[in-house]
Amino acid sequence: MYVKSTTFRSAVGAVLTAALSAVVLPASAASAAESPAAAGTVDTATAQSFGRLADAVLTQRTAALLDTKQSVRRAAPLAEKTVRLSAGQTRTEDTALSALRTRKARLASLGEAYTSADTRVAVDRVRVAAGHATVQATETTTLAYKKIRGDEPATTGFQAHHRLSFAATADGKWQLTGLTSTDDGPLAVNEPATAPVAAARTTALPDATPAAISVPSRPQTKPAGSYNYAAMASYAEKYWQNYNPAYRKFNEAGGDCTNFVSQALKAGGWANTSGDAEDYRSWWYDTSYQSTSWVGANEWSWFTLDAERATNLANVYYMGVGDVMQMDFDKDGSKDHTMVVTYRSSSGVPYLTYHSVNTYRKSVASIIASYPTSAYYAYRT
Repeated sequence: MYVKSTTFRSAVGAVLTAALSAVVLPASAASAAESPAAAGTVDTATAQSFGRLADAVLTQRTAALLDTKQSVRRAAPLAEKTVRLSAGQTRTEDTALSALRTRKARLASLGEAYTSADTRVAVDRVRVAAGHATVQATETTTLAYKKIRGDEPATTGFQAHHRLSFAATADGKWQLTGLTSTDDGPLAVNEPATAPVAAARTTALPDATPAAISVPSRPQTKPAGSYNYAAMASYAEKYWQNYNPAYRKFNEAGGDCTNFVSQALKAGGWANTSGDAEDYRSWWYDTSYQSTSWVGANEWSWFTLDAERATNLANVYYMGVGDVMQMDFDKDGSKDHTMVVTYRSSSGVPYLTYHSVNTYRKSVASIIASYPTSAYYAYRT
């Protein structure tokens, strides 16, 4: 059974407003005496409660990151007449909020904070079977940067996808028993889960050199180059959320991050290099296929260094607009994610835009705060 296009909007610190479009529920042959949970269906009110609970949990997570002394009103109660958190999920959320408050402290030590946030949760689908409900939901969150140095961009944003698991109780009510991200790539800033395990170790050459993540005493200015870096940034910020229909998407095939960065580099002047699709020394995309270096994080790095399209930087804070950062989450030698710098503050902080999780202008400090033990690779394009 499916429920589509149910959207909840909230502003952290403000009263939740809900805008519901048509909710399509299948007809049920269950008798009136049989509870909806037992019959394998939920009514419209319960489906809406699922969405409000998802909004409440995700808004509360985001609120844990805000630099504000004012009390933050929850988007909706964490318990309603028919839907609530299970005891186990309540403990999980308590742990999550504690982890996010720790992340907030790490961010503060790196000179970053958020003053407000807005969260929108869209319930994409509800499936019910044998007393269990699975809800697919999309979260779109925007956070406002606190003006600590004064040169921060106005906002950062991301779009994340979640799977919520509900179990029916004996009295026909529902309990949230699980909430997991279904995205690849770095954690959303309000996602407390641990980093995913990377693929098996890869030992191919040429090797990239890891970059330092400490703030340097002297920021480095990016020199003029042969590419249109503004066009790279403009492309990425245009399509970070609404994908360019001229390109295929790879979200279900290992992630879209490197494909997205390749598109931005192409928009800024990178030229195709013909060759066998499996040979990392080629880099191209056409209407039917593409080279592995166009979509693969490791292969992109090997091509880039071999072709001298870019060089490694000694520190991630040296990156400028149009430069690229990659991450190896667990330091196993295999790169897991690719991002492009689309903004750099006057004080020298790079802000990255990327796919999977679709993210706009996330500071390098925020990424480091979430992954302080990962390996980072910075590329001057």
